[in-house]
Amino acid sequence: MRMRFVLLGPPAVHDASGEPRPLNSAKVRALLVALLLRPNRVVSVDELKAALWADEPPASAHASLHNHVTRLRRLLAEDDRLRAAPPGYLLRVEPGELDTEVFERQVRTARTAYARGDWAAVAEAAGLGLALWRGSPLAGLYEPDQGAPALVQRLRESRLLMLEWRYDAELQLGRYDGVGPELTALVAEFPLREAFHRQLMLVLHRTGRQAEALAAYQSLRRTLVEELGVDPGPAVQKAYQEVLRTPAAPATAPAMAAPPLAPSPASQAESRPPRPAQLPPAPAHFIGREDLLAELRAALAPAAGDGVSRPVVVSGMAGVGKSALAVRVAHALRDDFPDGQLYVNLRGATPGVTPLDPGSALRALLRDLGVDPRQVPCEEDAAAALLRSTLAPTRTLLVLDDAASAAQVRPLLPAGPGCAVVVTSRSPLTALDGAARFPLAPLSAEDSGMLLRAVSGRGFDEGLERLVERCGRLPLALRVVAARLAARSALTADVLAGLLDAQAGRLDQLDYDDLSVRGSLAVAHDGLDPDAALALRRLGAVDLPEYGVPAVARLMDTDERRAAAALDRLVDVALLEEVSYGRFVPHDLVRDFARELAEGCDDRQQAAERVLVWYAEATRQIGIALLPPGQEAGLRLPAPIGEAAPFSSAEQALAWGDLELPNFLALTERYASQSATALLLARAGFTYLQRRGRLQEMAVLGELALDAARKSGDTAAEAHALTDLAGMNFLSGRTERALTLNESAVAIWRTLGDDRRLQRSLGNRGMLLEGLGRYEEATEALESAIAYARRLGDAHGEAIILGHLGNLHEHTDARAAIACHERSLAAGVRLNSEILRLTAHCNIGYAHLTLGEPAEAARHFDESLTLTGDDGDWHTQSQARIGRVRALRELGRAEDAHRECALLLERAGSRTDTQMQALARHQRGLLVHAEGGEDEARELWESALTALEALDGKHVALMDELRELLGRPATL
Repeated sequence: MRMRFVLLGPPAVHDASGEPRPLNSAKVRALLVALLLRPNRVVSVDELKAALWADEPPASAHASLHNHVTRLRRLLAEDDRLRAAPPGYLLRVEPGELDTEVFERQVRTARTAYARGDWAAVAEAAGLGLALWRGSPLAGLYEPDQGAPALVQRLRESRLLMLEWRYDAELQLGRYDGVGPELTALVAEFPLREAFHRQLMLVLHRTGRQAEALAAYQSLRRTLVEELGVDPGPAVQKAYQEVLRTPAAPATAPAMAAPPLAPSPASQAESRPPRPAQLPPAPAHFIGREDLLAELRAALAPAAGDGVSRPVVVSGMAGVGKSALAVRVAHALRDDFPDGQLYVNLRGATPGVTPLDPGSALRALLRDLGVDPRQVPCEEDAAAALLRSTLAPTRTLLVLDDAASAAQVRPLLPAGPGCAVVVTSRSPLTALDGAARFPLAPLSAEDSGMLLRAVSGRGFDEGLERLVERCGRLPLALRVVAARLAARSALTADVLAGLLDAQAGRLDQLDYDDLSVRGSLAVAHDGLDPDAALALRRLGAVDLPEYGVPAVARLMDTDERRAAAALDRLVDVALLEEVSYGRFVPHDLVRDFARELAEGCDDRQQAAERVLVWYAEATRQIGIALLPPGQEAGLRLPAPIGEAAPFSSAEQALAWGDLELPNFLALTERYASQSATALLLARAGFTYLQRRGRLQEMAVLGELALDAARKSGDTAAEAHALTDLAGMNFLSGRTERALTLNESAVAIWRTLGDDRRLQRSLGNRGMLLEGLGRYEEATEALESAIAYARRLGDAHGEAIILGHLGNLHEHTDARAAIACHERSLAAGVRLNSEILRLTAHCNIGYAHLTLGEPAEAARHFDESLTLTGDDGDWHTQSQARIGRVRALRELGRAEDAHRECALLLERAGSRTDTQMQALARHQRGLLVHAEGGEDEARELWESALTALEALDGKHVALMDELRELLGRPATL
């Protein structure tokens, strides 16, 4: 076995065992092709740069070329395959390894045999050469709208010559089976190529279809006269004379001197064309979709009631199993359509083939229904009317497979109530009025596993289950891996799943014989308009969980109207799914394909930066909508980053944040170490995350931001990240850790001379020390902080510190604490700050609990919750709710306390707030225990104690209480 290089289709490399090598980088593909176009010869560095970057090589082109050469050498895995040879590189290719060389050798063999009339040799050489084609040569290396390179044009012309020679050989050898349909398709694809018309005329004539042969000649003559003003050439004229003068192969009726007798019923039956039964064989392995099959059968049942038959459209992405489903249901319905089943492949997404035009499809259908070709009108509308008339009295089923558009399908639809039509298409063909539509999704995990086992012949294996997910449950991908497993008994499912785990080369592993996921997706891509093609490439450049129109507009560097139109087009050809209005998600394998497309683009980083800037500014606008007016936004948010529309309300801002949270998390995680804008995005997002209580996300972003800031040497960014992380740890109940981080931030703000942020960090120090029971140090920190606030004229900051002082006083004088909180509340009213007001009410409630005044406490907790609402700041909301549970329990309102506690547990659980879950379980345990539920109470207290023991410092007294409740010794 030897290595095999493919240029007759998407460029590919197969190793000696036939396995495809991962060729996912567009630059590496371009480099390989440039070397393969001159095998065993030196290709200069300048020529290779031109192949990779055309006329605009970057400044780093020489170093980049060296890197791509290294990657290609690694891929080829043979030390002497690719070597440096001044002034460039040489790729060694052995005889028989390059498909274009093998093809051209077969062309020479066929030409020689054709010249000497050795027709068997012509047929053999042509068949071997044509079998090498896997699609359009060099597919994916050039834009179709820019015209094919000269080499591609030459190879295509050689292919057409090989086809001509092959069919001439088949005619000479008298082998007509299957030739007619192939020539019919070629005549439709190449209407001005006379050789195919000549060969079709002779095949039709020699198989007893003289009238159709004459009609084929008339069709060609009409086309040539109308388009070129010429008659058919001598070869076609000679074939025409043969059709006219030579009896057709089956003997014609003898000439009669007298008028013919009326045909008998028996002879009429003999002359009637056979009932069409054109359905392809039913799929050998069809798994699942039982409910959908039942729905399709019902929709395709002969029309009743109003007598109108509705076409059924089965749509979905490439490889999802549309054709298999249509053929399966058509076979199941054969008995319901006794007048026949017609099948037409409309070639809407066939690699390297032009979609079948409606006129050609109409002629084929009418011919198969027994209409004399000479009676078929030339005008499409008239031919469509004749088809409807012919089918009207019948019960016939039509399968129109692989439709490109509604315009292609519409003329082929019957009107009679006894007929039914099932259409498959990547598009839902929404312009086809009255159609019943059945969008097809990938198989379920269970059905995917069954299909994989059935086709591969393997038994149950955990590795097969991994393969199901790596294939995205796409039937085509599943059939590819199943075929590979069936072909190689030594290849285990685990090994193949491991190969598919390598995301970068997954599509290489999903290519086997004539089955190719990449090839199927490439057909859809090649038919896209420039905007849609650009959108798909940009989606591959920046991988997001979900895409919205505004983000894609930034990726494309265009307006939102054009971006929306491009996304609609991608949905129409099933390269994207619109999961909700204006939100789009590609299938995992489409993501891989888009990444490959993006690899060849030099502006990926610019596209990423544009979308980062937009997300960062939009997230900053959330903070502006949530924070009180005044200095808060300037202290907690970065300066303006770019352009994004402001939000009209806090509710709108929160809704946008909820929608886009997965995306800005993904962007920050991916680009934190590459882009300063990603750090600004992380900082801008903390206000939203804190408001929502998203503690896990705060931890992830905080650590990423801190690490990136330290690596870049940005001390201000480091201090912001430390402050944010300290806040997250405080909210999570890790007070010791929060204090350590805050102390580092204090030191940086002192060094930078940023008194406003130093003041806030000193206030945080006092709050944290109070929580740890270090009251003297807390007093010193808070007095220093309030002095800074007054000197800076920061009334809002002063009010916050008054709240911290109130909490500190609560340990010794709850009335003094209430006085501090009321001053903070008054400041909140004066400054119109909702957060100050709701926090003050919550703090006053706790002071009243300390005083043993649960009714007053409940009133203030209720006031805080009214201000907070369900979408308010999670920390204050949760503190007010747990305080309210305590107040209600002490008031004897157990039912209300249970209800409040259940709500708190649910909301804390959704935010993974383990601290608040523990506090709520403690209270619920007290409620349950009071009702006699001792075992349940112990279980709740055990859970609460376990959670609190994982925290640090803040809840020592509560943990001692829990140990006492559980009958355990308290800590010393």
